[in-house]
Amino acid sequence: MSDASPGAGGFGPPMQPPQSAPGYGYPQSGPQSGPGYGYPQPGPSYPAAPPVAYPAGPGYGMPAQPSNGMGTAGLVLGVIGLVCSLTFFLWIFGVILGILAIIFGAIGRGKAKRGEATNKGAATAGLVCGILATVVLPLLGIVLFASFLGSASTF
Repeated sequence: MSDASPGAGGFGPPMQPPQSAPGYGYPQSGPQSGPGYGYPQPGPSYPAAPPVAYPAGPGYGMPAQPSNGMGTAGLVLGVIGLVCSLTFFLWIFGVILGILAIIFGAIGRGKAKRGEATNKGAATAGLVCGILATVVLPLLGIVLFASFLGSASTF
């Protein structure tokens, strides 16, 4: 018995893989040396990349962007709450928006004091507008309503 495996008919030497046809511009290759029989190996098509720069040491990263969202939200809600509190039919929405403006304005001022935000003025304006929309204008409306009732009963 021999080590060689027989060919297709069971006799003779082992079968060889087919070679590419000469004369088509492809280099001759051995058995299954690339992506397919007879195709050239992919060569270097791009120049080598430049060397990578050394990474920055600790403490040299970009500073964090200021988060001005809370102060801006406080200002917007405070102004809308102030306008709603001035109208007779929407004063309840003005009070709700004023409470939210107070919360967001206070959080925005805290962030500005810690240096996390840069819009301390907008946060303060939102806080003031929220206080006006929540406390002062409804109180003024109640006093005005009571005065109308008092003046109506004297006639």
